[in-house]
Amino acid sequence: MTEWKRFRYGLEEAACRGLARFIPRLSRRSCIRLSRALGTLAFRLDGRGRKVALSNLECVFGDRFSAQEREKIAAASYRNFVGTMLDLFWGQRLTLENVRDWVDVEGVEAMVARLKAEQCGAIFMCLHQGNWEWANLVGPAVELPLMSVAENFKNPRLTALFQQLREHTGSAIIPQENSLVRMLKRVRRGGPTGMLIDLNLRPTQAATVVEAFRKDGQPGLLMCVPLLHAVLGQRGRAFLVPFTTHSLPDGRLHLKLLEPVQFPADATLQTIAQRCWDALEPTITAQPEQWLWPYKHFRYRPRGETRPYPSYANESGQFEKLRRRLREEEAKAQESSGKETLGA
Repeated sequence: MTEWKRFRYGLEEAACRGLARFIPRLSRRSCIRLSRALGTLAFRLDGRGRKVALSNLECVFGDRFSAQEREKIAAASYRNFVGTMLDLFWGQRLTLENVRDWVDVEGVEAMVARLKAEQCGAIFMCLHQGNWEWANLVGPAVELPLMSVAENFKNPRLTALFQQLREHTGSAIIPQENSLVRMLKRVRRGGPTGMLIDLNLRPTQAATVVEAFRKDGQPGLLMCVPLLHAVLGQRGRAFLVPFTTHSLPDGRLHLKLLEPVQFPADATLQTIAQRCWDALEPTITAQPEQWLWPYKHFRYRPRGETRPYPSYANESGQFEKLRRRLREEEAKAQESSGKETLGA
């Protein structure tokens, strides 16, 4: 490690630890005001991210929103993201005793009872929407101590700090290395896990492709996303439970569990991942200001595609190779299903 990198890493750690000491001392109202001010400032200063957000919005919604309305949604998305990050620090004030004062959870009692009755594990899935960071903090208070995967920071000192912030109420954060094995063991033993399913992965990673935001008979925008939840649902025979986290104006959070995603026993992993996305996509169109629009969700543009893609999207040979493999798997699955039908 170079001297400059060592210095920079130390400076980043000092800044984050300073936030970890300062933010929890703020009142909830002050924290909200600060996050809104910083979010608005970030929207104005981050020209590259703002361009990504506006390009995403234009490709997804077309003329549903005017240019001015897209700017308002993008600015609100920035404020929501900054608020989520500051709330991770402020969340040190949350405990098992008071977390329900700040998080309104809907549908959890019925789900906990159902999991106990059927003696199976569950994968709780959400998007970069609302305040997703608080999901891990509320879990242990409602009998769902999640095991979730988080990507390591380039700065290892930050990885340790953020893991501490995310685990302090009793949930567990694990790195991506060997995450499949660890989470598979957990769900097979009846434990709950959690993950974000709208991460953008490289085609060479443990990824699949889903089609998002179909409209007017046009094909949807393709996203290269994780398939871990699909693997766990299929091999672990666990419930795939989508949930939403919507930030409320008063600083509280509304967390709602949706119905588990159903899929045939012979479904491909791509089909399962698509159904999971389809269960959560309507929540984005209903409240677009709470999704993370500055993120490059649509990094890979299919060859020969006629529907407009964001300006940052590019063609990729590896992405096309992944799509071909997925089509072959789907064709084999349909052929096998057809043979079983004829045999019956």
